[in-house]
Amino acid sequence: MSTPNPLPLWQPDGDRIAQAQITKFQAWAAEHHGAPSDGGYAALHRWSVDELETFWKAVAEWFDVRFSTPYARVLGDRSMPGAEWFPGATLNYAEHALRAAATRADAPALLHVDETHEPTPVSWSELRRQVGSLAAELRALGVRPGDRVSGYLPNIPQAVVALLATAAVGGVWTSCAPDFGARSVLDRFQQVEPVVLFTVDGYRYGGKEHDRRDTVAELRRELPTLRAVVHIPLLGTEAPEGALEWSALTAADVEPVFEEVPFDHPLWVLYSSGTTGLPKAIVQSQGGILVEHLKQLGLHCDLGPEDRFFWYTSTGWMMWNFLVSGLLTGTTIVLYDGSPGFPDTAAQWRIAERTGATLYGTSAAYVMACRKADVHPARDFDLTRVQCVATTGSPLPPDGFRWLHDEFAESGADLWIASVSGGTDVCSCFAGAVPTLPVHIGELQAPGLGTDLQSWDPSGTPLTDEVGELVVTNPMPSMPIRFWNDPDGSRYHDSYFDTYPGVWRHGDWITVTSRGSVVIHGRSDSTLNRQGVRMGSADIYEAVERLPEIKESLVIGIEQPDGGYWMPLFVHLAPGAVLDEALLNRIKQTIREQLSPRHVPDEVIEVPGVPHTLTGKRIEVPVKRLLQGSPLEKAVNLGSVDNVELLRFYEELARKRA
Repeated sequence: MSTPNPLPLWQPDGDRIAQAQITKFQAWAAEHHGAPSDGGYAALHRWSVDELETFWKAVAEWFDVRFSTPYARVLGDRSMPGAEWFPGATLNYAEHALRAAATRADAPALLHVDETHEPTPVSWSELRRQVGSLAAELRALGVRPGDRVSGYLPNIPQAVVALLATAAVGGVWTSCAPDFGARSVLDRFQQVEPVVLFTVDGYRYGGKEHDRRDTVAELRRELPTLRAVVHIPLLGTEAPEGALEWSALTAADVEPVFEEVPFDHPLWVLYSSGTTGLPKAIVQSQGGILVEHLKQLGLHCDLGPEDRFFWYTSTGWMMWNFLVSGLLTGTTIVLYDGSPGFPDTAAQWRIAERTGATLYGTSAAYVMACRKADVHPARDFDLTRVQCVATTGSPLPPDGFRWLHDEFAESGADLWIASVSGGTDVCSCFAGAVPTLPVHIGELQAPGLGTDLQSWDPSGTPLTDEVGELVVTNPMPSMPIRFWNDPDGSRYHDSYFDTYPGVWRHGDWITVTSRGSVVIHGRSDSTLNRQGVRMGSADIYEAVERLPEIKESLVIGIEQPDGGYWMPLFVHLAPGAVLDEALLNRIKQTIREQLSPRHVPDEVIEVPGVPHTLTGKRIEVPVKRLLQGSPLEKAVNLGSVDNVELLRFYEELARKRA
């Protein structure tokens, strides 16, 4: 297949290229470590994967990573799974996250915004003081390196302080957002047996207060390993009996003491969406996250002390951990706690304006919602400080690229659009932002440095300009050191390494283009394969959801026992729309003309809604399993779903069809 979009939508000008940290890093690495001095990003990337150890040594030196005990070598064992990074080294993530306090004491480290949209700053010195106080109190409570500390918290400064204090003492952080129900939280926290729980009494969302005290009481009952519960009165209630007050634990003026831990010491536990069974408890290391996030944020996102970094996220999504790591580059991070669309669809743009965000990250779904709602961000808000709008969560459709570019271009802005893709599994990006490369519509700019990202066919042959499996053929420092409760490593191995031994298979269909960019087509385990023509579900959604009558859609391809293939398209209609013959014909014509006649659905079925995971991803595989006859409780982990009642619709449909 030929590569579309030969002309870029955007190109960085000479000044931007010259000033980019990645340009300066390449020149320095050429002088000190033999990196190519010319050939641009493509040559630097090739060197970074061919000379993996030299590259990561250069990253550690460039960002002045402080090893309290030096490493013997960069990569002790490079086999996957089980790669051994910087053996012998000791360090502390929180120490690096608070380094800017030494030179920028009074500048804001955090800007906290709630649904009033008024930013409240927390200075670097105040952040460091609170972390020092809380770390001392955690040690007094008996928290030791390796102990798990949990947070049932929204995206507020207290969550950042608790994470950094946990890392400072060598504890292992884990968090869930307070919109998760008790069962969902317990499915996660019971696996790791926390000794401390930080919790709010409730949260505000969509202009309403949501009391969570009953849920907190259930968590306390069902987590027998807890030694302490810390109460944060977000709604102003009294601490429950036996709970400690946040204000008391963070009142002292104490310098933080940083436990120097091995490079591969656990930093935090993240969780897969858990749509089919207990969520995987993914353990990442202090050192691995430190160097990966320095590379990703400092080089790819081009962040530094003068920047303000806003990404709309909750503490239940890896992007929150990624956002907190903005502190590693001395950047001010923006913490928004509230609904993404309150009091109106333009809410996130208003926050970007009021906080002076230079890099603003959101979901592709939000961009498309703004386009449909006729929002005009650059016209209606002062977004002159925004240098980059980044998106993730799902592929940004071509219309999203065009809309963002045109909206900003009308006001004379030179906007860099960075569509990025990675995963909770590595808490980073496989491909996405490169400040020195052009942007092509519908494409991610390039694979990340140090990441040998390829597209493979089933036999393991690399593909160019063809759809294949997303694989990574060399280790990344932030790959999981293990899964919790996986003593023999079999669950970890089976999740990524059972298809191509020794090679990470992520579960996405991608195209690596001949110019080095990347196109994401959707999950490979929910791929639509009709008569040998494979297509990702994202391609269908992008085409269908351009129609103003379609609020959201879900497409499933089901192999039939008789060798046939049934492909229904489920549509959630916009208010007032009717699925009549005219709309049916437009849907089919759209797919036929824009995608492929083979991928016109067999049926178009109106549904009351599309189910999602708690982190906002459409649930495709469990719906497929329901339609194949699996009972609901075996098709999906109900605690991971945003609206279980929606799934009952699909269960009933499967029953009727049977």
